[in-house]
Amino acid sequence: MLTTTRVELHLGAAGYCTHPEFLTLRGGSLRPVPFPAGFACIIHPVHGPMLLDTGYSSRFFKETAHLPNALYRHITPVVYREEDSAVQFLAKLGLKAADIRYIILSHFHGDHIAGVRDFPEAQLIYLPRAYDAVRSLGPMAAVKAGFLSGLLPENFADRSLPVMKQPERWASAGEEFPFSEVYDIFGDGSLLGVDVSGHADGMMGLLLSTGEHDYFLCADAVWSSRAFREQRRPHALAGIIMSNRLEYRMNFDRLVQLHQQFPEIRIVPSHCREALSAWGMEGDNL
Repeated sequence: MLTTTRVELHLGAAGYCTHPEFLTLRGGSLRPVPFPAGFACIIHPVHGPMLLDTGYSSRFFKETAHLPNALYRHITPVVYREEDSAVQFLAKLGLKAADIRYIILSHFHGDHIAGVRDFPEAQLIYLPRAYDAVRSLGPMAAVKAGFLSGLLPENFADRSLPVMKQPERWASAGEEFPFSEVYDIFGDGSLLGVDVSGHADGMMGLLLSTGEHDYFLCADAVWSSRAFREQRRPHALAGIIMSNRLEYRMNFDRLVQLHQQFPEIRIVPSHCREALSAWGMEGDNL
């Protein structure tokens, strides 16, 4: 077992955007393909239901109705229906928005935070570096960084629980992970935050276990499972939207190593149709 406290996991997606495949996978097709805006509902035995990210929401379209934010929507066309929302997904699990006590934000791109306002009771957990990187950006720089400040609630600061603890060295069964420094978010070994910066500063993935399977929810460290399986980095043009290309390459290589060293771990990129289809919608029951 990857961690010391089991949780329940349900993977979903709230809408999707489209990109030419070759931008996200070197040698890929020129045709646009859908990239679901994945999120996770995690049910903790003590802390109850929480989310990792939220996917899109209707607020995304309000925030991108006018320039310069409209550039975001035109560069990455989005398809979203209200029935795709994280709130509707939770309803199928018998949960209400008010049941969500925490939202863990992997990073602050619009396709990951667009639904935050739908959960007014939730406290927000993230690595401080992730918010520091976007909080003071001007309008054009914010669009380039994929950040729409209006997606965050007005009381964001009051609801924030940034991860302030120092990372710990971590190994499994005596074998050290490529990502050896982790943040034990609740101090009980249930959710281990991992800095996977490169695509965005301070981007955080999560290591967790349901008991039946171990998972690494790796955010946007890659856009698809094929990338780390086949060791195919994105096209150089994708570097335009990265916060740090060198960090991206380093963490890409660590993810490849993780897959080779621990092939039993289910690695879930946020935008991978394959992973979300195989292990999503009904959690570990598929």
